[in-house]
Parts: sequence; structure tokens; C-alpha cells
Amino acid sequence: MTVGLYFGSFNPIHIGHLVIANHLVEFSNLDQVWFVVTPHNPFKKKHSLLDNHQRLEMVYRATKDYSKLKPSAIEFNLPQPNYTVNTLAYLQETYPNYEFALIMGEDNLNSFHKWKNYQVILENHPIYVYPRLSKTNGKTPLKDHKKIHRIEAPIMEISSTFIRNAIKNGKNIKPLLPEPVWTYLDEMNFYK
Repeated sequence: MTVGLYFGSFNPIHIGHLVIANHLVEFSNLDQVWFVVTPHNPFKKKHSLLDNHQRLEMVYRATKDYSKLKPSAIEFNLPQPNYTVNTLAYLQETYPNYEFALIMGEDNLNSFHKWKNYQVILENHPIYVYPRLSKTNGKTPLKDHKKIHRIEAPIMEISSTFIRNAIKNGKNIKPLLPEPVWTYLDEMNFYK
């Protein structure tokens, strides 16, 4: 089985995440996509994140009706701050019969050469890149690497930051969130 790993804080998960993940399992050779909820991204300030389990709950609610999309708390028990290369090594040991691929936006590919042990990741795992409206005009150093697979997916320029700010400012952004996620956020009074 080939599993695409979609890493993120998912603070909150929104329809853009679901559209991209569903597109990948339906139009690539990925059998499943796992939403890996990241407890702490070394490049982000932790204080802006909801609790790990609250974000996992949102991912669970967002994906429960999609058999090929799964929430994952795999990084919750790994030493923090964690790096993708460590998670991949752990997953490969835990699931030796699975092939794991990374899913990332084109904007992340542009900085991928700054990731810890990025060469090891490239040697051992395919990377599926979905398009972004980007200012780099495709001048990514790794764009022609044999392990990089560009996906013709819908361009989703929705951000969790935009959603959090809109909720804080009393805006109705319900259409940008899966219904169960909106209900949970509303019940819990998150981001207000």
C-alpha cells in the first residue's frame, strides 16, 4: 500500500485540505492519505496552536466519511521538536510493507532543501507536489528531481490563518470548513 503523508498543524483543517487530499487518492497512485497532525513545527510559534488532541479531533471529524483519508497522531509520541525525516524512519519501521510518500505544496518544495536531512527523504520517498500561486515561477532547484511528482490538482488558496482571523473578527466562514469541523469550532468557541 502507498500512503501519502499530508503533514500540517491543521489549525483548523479546512475544505482546501480535503479537496487536495481527496484529489490525490483519486487521481494518483496513492491508496490512502494520512493527515499527520503536527504537534510542533520548528518553523512556527507554538502558542498559536490549539491543543494537539483538539486539532486531531477536527481532522477525525473532517475525514470520517472518506474511507481513503485518515487522521494520524503518529508524531504526538515522538520527541519534540520533531522533523519529517524522523517521522518517516519511525513509520517505515512500524509499517515495513507500506510505501510512504510526502505531500506538499509547491511553496514548501521551494524551501525543501532547508529541511533536516532532505537528501535522505528524497532518496527514500516520492514527493507529490500540488500547485500554489507562487512568486518563484517554477525556479525550484529540485523541480526536475525524479522523486518529485507534480500533481494537476485544484489550486486552493485558503489558509487556516485566514480562517482563524475571520472567526476572531466575527465573520461567517462556514463554507470554508467541513460541516462537522464548523460545528465543533462553534461549540468549543475556538478562535474567538
